[in-house]
Amino acid sequence: MPSFGDAGARLLVVGLAPGLKGANRTGRPFTGDYAGDLLYATLISFGFASGCYDARPDDGLKLVDCMITNAVRCVPPQNKPTPQEIGCCRPFLIGRISAMPNLRVILALGRIAHDQVLSALALKKSHFPFAHGRVHSFENGIVLADSFHCSRYNTNTGRLTEAMFHSVFADIRARLDG
Repeated sequence: MPSFGDAGARLLVVGLAPGLKGANRTGRPFTGDYAGDLLYATLISFGFASGCYDARPDDGLKLVDCMITNAVRCVPPQNKPTPQEIGCCRPFLIGRISAMPNLRVILALGRIAHDQVLSALALKKSHFPFAHGRVHSFENGIVLADSFHCSRYNTNTGRLTEAMFHSVFADIRARLDG
């Protein structure tokens, strides 16, 4: 699954993997599944996207100062990537990060994305624990922001509320605008 957005963006959103009925079907990350409904509405609300999200890759939605990619590039078996698959996909994430000259903030959606970002940046996971709403600053000037994944499971169980998700984006917007 290719990344979506501008390589000159300052924000990189890293998801888990393409969804079978979402990105794998539509060809655009987070398009056609519930997680995309919340993510794209939030991106529009905080000025990281413009247009109308209609769950189709031809809906005219444009990302603004933002790119979306995944920690794992292909739909994993049972929607759960194996450690081998995660490791095999790491070079793609390393390449994506290194190809973004203006990158200032990486948003990791979930622990696997968080851990993959740290591995891609050759940083120790034990020094930067995952927690929703936590922000990590690195010596290279990049900030890693953590959020629970915006999946239907997480929102239906209350693990992630819209307010919690918006709080993470409000902090990112303040950092980029400050």
